[in-house]
Amino acid sequence: MRSVSEANRQKQEKKQRNLAQAGRQVRIAGAFLLLIMLLLLSLIWSICSGSVSVPIMEFLQELREPKLRGMAWTIIWEIRLPRALATLILGGALALSGYLLQTFFHNPIAGPFVLGISSGSKLLVALVMVGFLEWNITINSGMLVAAAFAGALLSMLFVLLVARKMEQMAMLIVGGVMIGYICSAITDFVVTFASDADIVNLHNWSRGSFSGMTWENVQMIVVIVAVSVIVTFLLAKPIGAYQLGETYARNMGVNVKMLRIGLILLSSMLSACVTAFAGPISFVGIAVPHLVKLITKTAKPIIMIPGCFLCGAVITLFCDGIARTIFAPTEISISSVTAVFLVPVVIAAMLRKQGNR
Repeated sequence: MRSVSEANRQKQEKKQRNLAQAGRQVRIAGAFLLLIMLLLLSLIWSICSGSVSVPIMEFLQELREPKLRGMAWTIIWEIRLPRALATLILGGALALSGYLLQTFFHNPIAGPFVLGISSGSKLLVALVMVGFLEWNITINSGMLVAAAFAGALLSMLFVLLVARKMEQMAMLIVGGVMIGYICSAITDFVVTFASDADIVNLHNWSRGSFSGMTWENVQMIVVIVAVSVIVTFLLAKPIGAYQLGETYARNMGVNVKMLRIGLILLSSMLSACVTAFAGPISFVGIAVPHLVKLITKTAKPIIMIPGCFLCGAVITLFCDGIARTIFAPTEISISSVTAVFLVPVVIAAMLRKQGNR
């Protein structure tokens, strides 16, 4: 009699586990479907809205019939579409960079902007732009990305040195903020005293802006971000083991030292790519991983990696659209918009962590 009741109980528990698993899968699938729909809507809104409104049907008609191409085609194809695609990809890259940094430091408020990594990239890019233009040397996108990557690595190196000396992770954040202030101050001096007429947009870039994107920029962005995202996907299982502790990861056969180096290089490259083309953008890298965890109810890297990319793309596209249109034709800094929407998310995440202690 006991064996029969025990078997029934086990069947019931198995059934409940299967139902819970199915519920989680439905929730995750629904979350991704929602993000994809929001991404498409944000993309359409971004290319159709601005100081001059262009109906999407007019653009599609000109796309089908080249003879009818006029102002709508020029505005969308040459200006807005490259910008929207660059914003989409770089927003996803920035969110993924933040997720990798939070994983590396085991800190929920780590991110390229807070740790000063974006500011380090900004400083070196500004120095390269001003110096090369002063010497009449032609600058290409590859040079800017290389300079941003070098700046990101130097800032990350300083943060790691601080982390080895500080036992409290809060002091690590303070160190990162100090790095950011120092780099931003030097960059402001460089921008202020730059006299070359070719760097008139440097001030807007230093505050964060996706303006002036070209199809050449988009091609470079796609290559860099695609390679970085693919490599991150390949590291999903080791990252999952690392999240459970370094000892557990080593027992599972993970080379923790190489994984940490990989996380540093990937996060630096992703944030450097964003800074090189759009300047520093605040709070996307910190807040998006928390939003993805909230809507998917999981921290598995295989879910978090694409989730962070999609969510980051949606939020950055939306904020860029607001930055362009709210005071059109005047454009405000996208960092001002992201701060308004995402700072409450960061504060909520900090309070939630404090409440779980």
